[in-house]
Amino acid sequence: MDWLTWYNSLVKPSWTPAPATIGLIWQILYPIILVTFGFVFVQMWRGKIGWKTALPFALNLVANLIFTPIQFGMRNLPLAAVDILIVWGTIIWMSVAIWKHYRWVSLAQIPYFAWVSIATVLQLSITAMNWGRS
Repeated sequence: MDWLTWYNSLVKPSWTPAPATIGLIWQILYPIILVTFGFVFVQMWRGKIGWKTALPFALNLVANLIFTPIQFGMRNLPLAAVDILIVWGTIIWMSVAIWKHYRWVSLAQIPYFAWVSIATVLQLSITAMNWGRS
């Protein structure tokens, strides 16, 4: 069964956005992530900020990138729920860490944080609604 058939077979909350809508939201967010994360990593390499400030950005990037393989490749809802909680938590951490250096980077994370907050509630709901389902 392909990933979309599998995803459509899951029990989901009535407010679940269509996969196309979710894709569109990420198409908007990824350029923001690319610019702000890239800026942070360049500033770290230039010695303008320490690695401890850049660390939550790196962790967030890894957690964000592995979500899709966990959710749709492995089809592991509980692990995907843990992963998205890490994504959500690291957005808060990175926004606080970068605030004193580059406030615009922190403020630019607001749409990312808003969407991941919704996506986290959605993922936790889908996980709970499908718990124990074979």
